[in-house]
Amino acid sequence: MHQVINTFFSPHDFRVAFPNVWAGFQVNLKLMVVAEVLVLILALALAVIRGLPGRGARPLRALAIVYTDFFRGTPLILVAFVIGFGLPALNVHGISSRSNFTYGVIALTLVYTAYVTEVYRAGIESVHPSQRMAARSLGLSYWQAMRYVVIPQAVRRVIPPLLNDFIGLQKDTALVSVIGVAEAALQSQAYSQTYANFTSYTVAAVLFVLLTIPLARFTDHLILARELRERATAT
Repeated sequence: MHQVINTFFSPHDFRVAFPNVWAGFQVNLKLMVVAEVLVLILALALAVIRGLPGRGARPLRALAIVYTDFFRGTPLILVAFVIGFGLPALNVHGISSRSNFTYGVIALTLVYTAYVTEVYRAGIESVHPSQRMAARSLGLSYWQAMRYVVIPQAVRRVIPPLLNDFIGLQKDTALVSVIGVAEAALQSQAYSQTYANFTSYTVAAVLFVLLTIPLARFTDHLILARELRERATAT
């Protein structure tokens, strides 16, 4: 038991490792924020494209389906390898000279956009068709009906599952360490290899948990609040 404590929960190593791991964790936070903003925008655009009516939009719908199916089925770590090592190997000006941070953001955005697209799509499809017909009867165009009637309702309904996806994204920022992004996991690994002590991983785990638990509880609160509103409306 004493050996376990010294190896994984050493107070001394916790204090020594904390500054570097904390610096790395700030990189995780930046990855999360930048990727989340991009994902929210791109996923909403793809979800709208998947719902476009008419034969003319069929190729766009097909491309959106292929994208979501492909990146939902591909592990993030493989996408990170392809982006982080494949793009630099192309030696293309403007693409192959980006920072590892940028490649990490691209990998996270590609994968999580596919997941969040389906969340948005479920929200859009949950809005009753009568809402759209009512908007069109008032003289709104298709895009105006989507912008002012459908999308605002859809977004409100999918906030809890969106937060769940972003909890997953926050944790998966650690995976971009495989392409050399100096985030918390990589800093923990460097400390453990230098001092043969794994308390640095405990430091990283604590930081991730301290961020994840409040988000999870907030998500639970939103779900409960929505259920209470629906019950009140039903009665």
